[in-house]
Amino acid sequence: MNLADFETLQKILRSEGFSTKKSLGQNFLVDPTVCPAMAAAACDKNTGVLEIGPGAGVLTAELSDVAKRVVTIELDERLKPVLKKTLADKNNVEIIFGDAMKIDLAKLINEKFSDCDKVAVCANLPYYITSPIIMHLLESRLPIDNITVMVQKEAAQRLCAEVGSREAGAVTVAVNYYAKGEILFGVPSESFLPPPKVDSAVIKLSVRTSPEITLSDEKKFFSFVKACFAQRRKTLVNTVSSSMAVSKQLIKEALNASGLKETARSEELSMSELANVFEYIFKGEKNGN
Repeated sequence: MNLADFETLQKILRSEGFSTKKSLGQNFLVDPTVCPAMAAAACDKNTGVLEIGPGAGVLTAELSDVAKRVVTIELDERLKPVLKKTLADKNNVEIIFGDAMKIDLAKLINEKFSDCDKVAVCANLPYYITSPIIMHLLESRLPIDNITVMVQKEAAQRLCAEVGSREAGAVTVAVNYYAKGEILFGVPSESFLPPPKVDSAVIKLSVRTSPEITLSDEKKFFSFVKACFAQRRKTLVNTVSSSMAVSKQLIKEALNASGLKETARSEELSMSELANVFEYIFKGEKNGN
């Protein structure tokens, strides 16, 4: 069964009376070159793959051919009869219907992939939940090797930007803390059924064994980073002082101590510079400055 063939997939969906829901961001991939490339980038024969949002099973089928085992999580139970047909001959695939944000993924990985050398996540993510899903996977510190996902092109550029570049934002810093990202290739809108209004890209996040920076308070650091990028056109002094009620003088001292200009904007700072400024500020607060 050629799931990447437009007519074949459409026939299956129609036979089951299935229609896509905009609210779930459902756009099924029908480009025959994309899924094999994603599977090759994500896994090998010794890998257990966790897929989120299989849709009609186009990517799932390709992952099944490459990986040792695939467990795929689907929110929309209307896809049960569709996936039963499209994945009928894939004996190493298990389908779980539920919300990936609510399932205990650490327990699932431990139970389903105990005999695999490594575990990877691979998915064609709905645009509306891209960042929440990725951050949930990273913040949960799951025992995974990489996350290979298709996302909106602009999101790909932001997620994989270099910290300290104009494209960087708070999510860039958060992702970079946990993983090293790269854009693998672009995917035009006509690769989907129905075609979305924007182009996409496939990215790979290689999960770090440990962060490259040391923080005294990880949770507070990310609150600080969020404050830094809250008003991108303002200087770091102004945006952090207004968002976190920190004195401008203390922030200026932190910038000076890090060898940075007092007029610096958040997007100009590297990961280590953001960490240095953060540590100086909140050490200063504890000392009563």
